[in-house]
Amino acid sequence: MRRLPFAAIALLAPLGACVQQGPATAVSAPIARPSPDDLVPRGIAYACENQKEVTVVYAKNRATVTFENKTWRTEYQPTGDGFRYADSSVQWVGRDDLAALRENSSTSRPLAFNCRPTRRTTAT
Repeated sequence: MRRLPFAAIALLAPLGACVQQGPATAVSAPIARPSPDDLVPRGIAYACENQKEVTVVYAKNRATVTFENKTWRTEYQPTGDGFRYADSSVQWVGRDDLAALRENSSTSRPLAFNCRPTRRTTAT
């Protein structure tokens, strides 16, 4: 009779090492900014620091940037690193998935910064 409890413990010990995993969570794919020469308009909403939002529609070497009820039509400016769209008053600049909307002046004062894509605003 002594062997039965020992055998039961020996069988259950490996089960104690198993870790129960929680439900699988869906990991969404990163939202990539389209190529500057892409002809199909693609919209992306960006969440920025201080709870600000910038929406951008990219198409054919242009980006239509909307922030705080103002919209600018900017043109792609080739850069060695990252991206830059600009007009006479603002520039939408960044690298990878981090961007900033800045005044296009000698100070380049940021209007919205640490902006990261959160959702698409047009169908892909």
